Amino acid sequence: MNKGIWYGIAAYAMWGFFPIYWKFLHDIPALQVIGHRIGWSFLLLLAYIFITRQWSDFRSAAFDRRTIAIYAVAGVLLSINWLVYVWGVNSGFIVETSLGYFINPLLSVLFGVIFLREKLRPMQWLPVIIAAIGVTYLTATYGRLPWIALSLAVTFGLYGLVKKLSPLGSVFGLTLETGIVFPIALVYLIIVQINGTAGFLRDGTAIDLLLVGAGIVTTIPLLMFASAAKQIPLNMIGVLQYFAPTIQFLIGIFIYKEPFDTTRLIGFSIVWLALIIFWVENLIAHRNPVEPIPELGE
Repeated sequence: MNKGIWYGIAAYAMWGFFPIYWKFLHDIPALQVIGHRIGWSFLLLLAYIFITRQWSDFRSAAFDRRTIAIYAVAGVLLSINWLVYVWGVNSGFIVETSLGYFINPLLSVLFGVIFLREKLRPMQWLPVIIAAIGVTYLTATYGRLPWIALSLAVTFGLYGLVKKLSPLGSVFGLTLETGIVFPIALVYLIIVQINGTAGFLRDGTAIDLLLVGAGIVTTIPLLMFASAAKQIPLNMIGVLQYFAPTIQFLIGIFIYKEPFDTTRLIGFSIVWLALIIFWVENLIAHRNPVEPIPELGE
C-alpha cells in the first residue's frame, strides 16, 4: 500500500473523528468555535505557504477579481457548513450530521443537473429518487425535517459546485477562502472578547489550546488529502470519502449513545441503498470514479 493511500485514510479518519474534538468545546458557543477555526486555519495555512516558499505563486494565482469572487462565495458556504456541523455535533445530532454527508454526493449530482445542465442517465435518477424517499421517511419518523443533515448537504453541495469553477488547488483555495472571511471572524472574536462573553483566555488553558488547535486539526488533514490526491486514483478517493460520515455515524451511536431505533435504521438503509446503486451505476457506465466530496469541513 503506497504512502498516498495511507495519507488518504488518515485524512478521512481525522475528519471522521472530528465530533470527539468538537465535543470537548461543547460549552463554547458554536459561532466562537468557528471564528477561531477560521482564524487559526488561515494563519497556519498562510505560514505554511510562506515556509514552503509558495507565496509568489499564491499571490499571482489568487489575486484577481474573478478568483476572489469565486472564493468569497465558497468561504461563506464553508463557514455556514462548519457552523451547522459544530452546532449539530454539540447539540446531540452527530448521527444526523453524518446523514448530511452521506446524501451529499447525490445532492451534488442533482445540483449538476440544475445549475450546470448536466444530463443524467436514466439509472442515475434512481438513486436520487431513492435518497429522496429515505429523507422523506426520516422526516416522518423524526417528526420534523432533518434540517441539520439537509443544511450540511446543501451547503457542501453548493460549495462543491462553486469549487468546480475555482482555479486553485486545495491548499491555496482554503487559504483564500478563510482569508476572505477572516476579517469578519476577527471582528466578531474581538467583540466577544471585549464584552466578556468569550471563552478564549477566560475558560482555562485547555480550552485555549483546543480553540487554537481547531486550526491545526483543520489544516493537517487538508494537507494529507492534498498529498493523497496526487498519488492515488480518484476511484480510491471515491471509496475513502465515505469513511468520514461512517466513522461519525458510529461515534454518534456507540460513544455518545444517540438514539437510533429501527425506524431510523430503515431510513438510513434506504439512503445507503441509494449510494450503493449510485456507485455501482457509475462504475458500470463509465468505468470512471465517482467525483470525491470536496475536502470535509467538519
